[in-house]
Amino acid sequence: MSFSLLRKIFPTNSYLGVDIGTTSIKVVELAKKKGLPLLKSYGFLESYGHLERLNNAIQTSTLKMLEQETAGLLVAIIKQIDAGTKSAIASLPAFSAFTTLLELPLMSEGDTAQAMSFQAKQYIPLPMASVTIDWMKVGERKDEETGEMKQQVLLISVPNEIIRKYKTIFKNAGLNLVALEIEGISTARVLTPRTDKNILIVDIGSRSTAISIARNGLLKFSGQTDFAGGSLTQTVASGLNIRVRRAEDLKKKRGLTGVGGEYELSTLMMPMLDVIISEVKRVKNNFENNYKESVESVILAGGGANLMGIEQYFSGQLGLPVSRANPFSEVEYPNEIGPFVKELGPEFVVALGLGIKAF
Repeated sequence: MSFSLLRKIFPTNSYLGVDIGTTSIKVVELAKKKGLPLLKSYGFLESYGHLERLNNAIQTSTLKMLEQETAGLLVAIIKQIDAGTKSAIASLPAFSAFTTLLELPLMSEGDTAQAMSFQAKQYIPLPMASVTIDWMKVGERKDEETGEMKQQVLLISVPNEIIRKYKTIFKNAGLNLVALEIEGISTARVLTPRTDKNILIVDIGSRSTAISIARNGLLKFSGQTDFAGGSLTQTVASGLNIRVRRAEDLKKKRGLTGVGGEYELSTLMMPMLDVIISEVKRVKNNFENNYKESVESVILAGGGANLMGIEQYFSGQLGLPVSRANPFSEVEYPNEIGPFVKELGPEFVVALGLGIKAF
């Protein structure tokens, strides 16, 4: 089974894009249609228990996903949206996979496959028997020193145990798991399909932030940090000596735009945002220094992208244009959800990116 690239024909007319995050599950059902894929239904389940207890999450970089409980959540959300298909494409969080961008001389696909098998043994920090590896060509560039053309190839590996766990979860939920892929590939597909400039994507979830660099719909470079939206909430709760649920409500209502007494809220959150931005800068600098390409702009995704004032703050700190993710531009959707698309967009980036994989 492929977990990153399309290696087979997708036979049915509609698919579920299933994004299992750290504290939520988001699902979309997309159907084939002339032109853009059609959004038939969507839904999400979100847990706030992680705000009270750090280990109350679906999965994190240090917390393994519980198969039976997660399958039960999937069953509930599939029933909620009355899905018309059992075929699903699911995401793997950034912290569950190892990726690295390699540069090789231009060669045939067969020779590249042989070269990547050799490269995998050098770069992947786990025994080859314990992981599934895959790769995809994501670009070419001319070496400034030698004048030689090189191909850029993204090497991906996922522990077999994680793949087994996902298969079990979807089987227990009565779903046909067609493909798995790391979330950065889904995000790149839906947010950068028609740009030849490198875009930095910062996906701020509840318990982790995924950082990607993408171009022409392809993931080129990635990183991850456990500082995320929940870190902001905990900081507000501690600073104001209030319960975390109250802190979460304040964060969503006022964001970074408060004045007067509300200004204290933004001053509490800014240092934690700076920690996230510091990691974003590290990923950006590593990419630019190693591959001699520049990042042109930033897209914010995930629930954290809906924090009021965050676009302006990131732009000021990074010195780049910053926008909020709008994955709904790649699908047709019912008119009745039009008023909610701007807010829903950042949170459904991965699910929509998965859903359009087959079209």
